[in-house]
Amino acid sequence: MKTFTYIFLLLISLPSFSQRIFSVDFESRADFNVFVVDFESRADLLVFKEDFESRATGNKGNWFFVNFESRADKKIFFVDFESRADLKIFFVKHRSRAGWRNNSKKHLLYKSS
Repeated sequence: MKTFTYIFLLLISLPSFSQRIFSVDFESRADFNVFVVDFESRADLLVFKEDFESRATGNKGNWFFVNFESRADKKIFFVDFESRADLKIFFVKHRSRAGWRNNSKKHLLYKSS
């Protein structure tokens, strides 16, 4: 029983990863700014838009866009200029292509509880 308790405590103490995303209308309401690049090679993160929330787990670029701000793990604002972005993304058509190209930006999607 002690082993189970230790494992449980370890798992809940690990950082959470956020992939439920809400796109806000005002930059001041966002957790960070996002720019969609034209070429995969210029992206920090390759993003696959999931159809089901249950598939948007882990910090791997599988995003589920929620309809309500209160349901989101992270709120983003799409900027018009690359220089204003905290994170540059490229939307991919296949789930297997999603993932980080710039690991130094991963902290942006850690869930802050």
